[in-house]
Amino acid sequence: MRSHLLNDTTAELYRSSVTEGVERVAAQLATTTRPFTGVTPDALAPAIDAVDLDAPLHDTIAVLDELQDVYLRDAVYFHHPRYLAHLNCPVVIPAVLGEAILSAVNSSLDTWDQSAGGTLIERKLVDWTAARIGLGPTADGVFTSGGSQSNLQALLMARQEAKTDSLDRLRVFASEAAHFSVQKSASLLGLPPQAVVPIPVDRTKRMQTLALAAEMERCRKDGLVPMAVVATAGTTDFGSIDPLPEIAALCDRYGTWMHVDAAYGCGLLVSPKHRDRLDGIERADSVTVDYHKSFFQPVSSSAVLVRDRATLRHATYHAEYLNPRRTVAERIPNQVDKSLQTTRRFDALKLWMTLRVMGADGIGSLFDEVCDLARRGWELLAADPRFDVVVEPQLSTLVYRYVPAAVTDPAEIDRANLYARKALFASGDAVVAGTKVGDRQYLKFTLLNPETTLDDLTAVLDLIAGHAEQYLGDTLDRAS
Repeated sequence: MRSHLLNDTTAELYRSSVTEGVERVAAQLATTTRPFTGVTPDALAPAIDAVDLDAPLHDTIAVLDELQDVYLRDAVYFHHPRYLAHLNCPVVIPAVLGEAILSAVNSSLDTWDQSAGGTLIERKLVDWTAARIGLGPTADGVFTSGGSQSNLQALLMARQEAKTDSLDRLRVFASEAAHFSVQKSASLLGLPPQAVVPIPVDRTKRMQTLALAAEMERCRKDGLVPMAVVATAGTTDFGSIDPLPEIAALCDRYGTWMHVDAAYGCGLLVSPKHRDRLDGIERADSVTVDYHKSFFQPVSSSAVLVRDRATLRHATYHAEYLNPRRTVAERIPNQVDKSLQTTRRFDALKLWMTLRVMGADGIGSLFDEVCDLARRGWELLAADPRFDVVVEPQLSTLVYRYVPAAVTDPAEIDRANLYARKALFASGDAVVAGTKVGDRQYLKFTLLNPETTLDDLTAVLDLIAGHAEQYLGDTLDRAS
């Protein structure tokens, strides 16, 4: 079995195996006409259950043939212009090349003696991102597995910087539309259930700063500690960007850590047209960025950035076998000193390759395209009497629902929209997301593919209307 180890003697097998795999994926991409086949779990499970993992095929071609049946044929393909559901972007080729390289070399970014140049490349990209944000000369950061981990580390630092030993007294403020990882992080950090204080949003789904100010003042009067405010630059459902300058001013007033969750909106950092929408982010104490959302990178590629590199010490622990304390004095750059993770992939290489091939403006122009498409999509929905659209987009999401003229029961309209989404997914013709606004069921376009056109949106809306009308017609027939 040593013949399968990647080394100097198996370089040709590596080349031929990877080439064959690339050919299969390329062929699948070239012939994919829908984002999904519509396969159900019950239909696909028998093929996977039938695989005997204790009976290897001993042949790469045979394994790839099998993979076609159990995965490639029925995968959900984010590159298709009618995949419109979640925050999944099509990926750029330089990043995919970087993925192939980093997987083969398999550097681990925890210590210098496992990565060498990989460490310096990651640090260079952290400095580049911090400069784009405007965090100043003492900024630093580290790559993470995604926005949830970045938010957790940011709140860990905020907790450790708070001036109290009583976790029960700590409070975190986030808008009603903030990511659920805020609550999860608070729980993981040992904070009480009431620690996260939801702040109402306005009609544009942005945090109401007057309400935030009132809650922070109430917190102080009650003898509690305003540990952190989590401002969101791109909420998952609405793409809304909280009023960052006003939030920063309140954090200054109360001595509170300001964290900006820009997992989605970080694409504006390289936008040639819309960078001003992030004004105020430079005043944050920490920032979450997900390059695998709006920088068109493969999962995972994310980071947490901080204004003061000294705060990263709250994630620092030393082990003699890995990063003994003497390495600090020896100025050896061990990234594990900054990270919640130990073993960690060289995910920074993907972004490095992308910037070196496409440049920041090239990435930003792609993100501008989807933001501009969302604006045109909003105009389309606002002019269509069949649909109710919730809010004008600040980024690239549209939340809407089908509203039939002949039906007035909100619950029945909810069911029609749920049915339309499921029927559309089952058909494989398009994939859209669902969410709730208040108690009502809505649908969502998350636009991250520059290849998607207004004609695509029009066609999908027509499909949604058709499925919803079919459901309502069938319901009427059953009732009669």
